[in-house]
Amino acid sequence: MTSTTPRLLIVAALGLLALTGCAATTDTASPDTAATSTATAAASLTITDPWVKSAETGMSAAFGTLANAGDTDINVVSAESTAATMIELHETVADDSGAMVMQQKEGGFVVPANGTYELAPGANHLMLMGLTELIVAGAENTFTLTLSDGSTVEFTAPAKDYSGANESYDK
Repeated sequence: MTSTTPRLLIVAALGLLALTGCAATTDTASPDTAATSTATAAASLTITDPWVKSAETGMSAAFGTLANAGDTDINVVSAESTAATMIELHETVADDSGAMVMQQKEGGFVVPANGTYELAPGANHLMLMGLTELIVAGAENTFTLTLSDGSTVEFTAPAKDYSGANESYDK
């Protein structure tokens, strides 16, 4: 009987060491895996000086400068706001007659790595169509941009009175 006691102690000690080794391996691997899987394009994208054109009905547009602090390009694929039933990403281009017209930007807006992308009157912008409420100068409007990786960026833009850049819409 006395000879089995040391064997049981050795087996128990080896079992505890094996369990401790497994637990240590699992714990040290978890933080690296979690950090890698949570990185999104949204973490690198900001917007500066955002604003939206005041309007009572119909259409309006939102502007600002998108900035990408990351090392890879970011693709903005859509936008939404409770202020409109639909928002399109628009570019302004010359038509066959040379007139400047707005059209939907195929493929979205690409914000270059460590660069900026300007949304401005008479140029690229967020086109709000089917306004659901008055956009009154001074009021704040919230927008959500969706990026190609599925992440989102939310920003708030004040409304301003603006009468320039009355481009035509090319359907």
